[in-house]
Amino acid sequence: MTLKAGIKLLVLILCLGFNANSQYISSGKITFERRTNLEKKFTEERMRRMVTEENKIRTELFTLYFNDTASVFKAVPTDKVDDMAWMTTKNSYYQNLTSGKQLTVLGLMGQNVFLQDSLPARNWRITDSKRSICGYECRKAVYQKNDSTRIYAWYTTALVPSVGPEGFCGLPGTILGLATEDGGIIYFAKKVEEMKPTKEEMLIEVGKNKLFTPNEFRMKIEKDYGSTPWGKRLFDDLFRWL
Repeated sequence: MTLKAGIKLLVLILCLGFNANSQYISSGKITFERRTNLEKKFTEERMRRMVTEENKIRTELFTLYFNDTASVFKAVPTDKVDDMAWMTTKNSYYQNLTSGKQLTVLGLMGQNVFLQDSLPARNWRITDSKRSICGYECRKAVYQKNDSTRIYAWYTTALVPSVGPEGFCGLPGTILGLATEDGGIIYFAKKVEEMKPTKEEMLIEVGKNKLFTPNEFRMKIEKDYGSTPWGKRLFDDLFRWL
């Protein structure tokens, strides 16, 4: 190889490397669509009578703002009157990636409950399965929450922070897809925007509200509602992703 050809090859390699690195995104906004199958969610006959073929799939939008130090996940507000809005949860999450702390806001009977904890540690099994979401190549990972609950996630390393919908994290990149094993609840990114979120967009107001730990709140729910027929469903809804 001549010196001139070698220099051209070196320049080409450097250019390719620069272009590849320039595709990595460390801050932005992701819009997620969540699809909930109410037939799979509700097993009690009283609840199932409210579900028809026309309304069994609920579609709702959420946003995930993120940068290299924090993320905020929350529902997109809407002015539309929706008599069935109460049938699905709309939790919010603030994650501080530097301190390793998480603030979760649970909606309970028209009120917000604030939980403070460390970022969750989950044992993920990363597979060779891949799919494209919003133009990003994503790899599938599996989380076995317990004997009866398995959750699938699809993440991309092109978006650097380890964040995702419903406070999911711990993978080598950003989660663009999340689903329960039975497909009852599915999140998929519909739009990814490279931008720098504002302070207002990265904020969740706590005010003077009491901060529970997850264990404290679990015990409170079991004590207050554990003996009611709908208590278990309420508990499962609130802690489905925790």
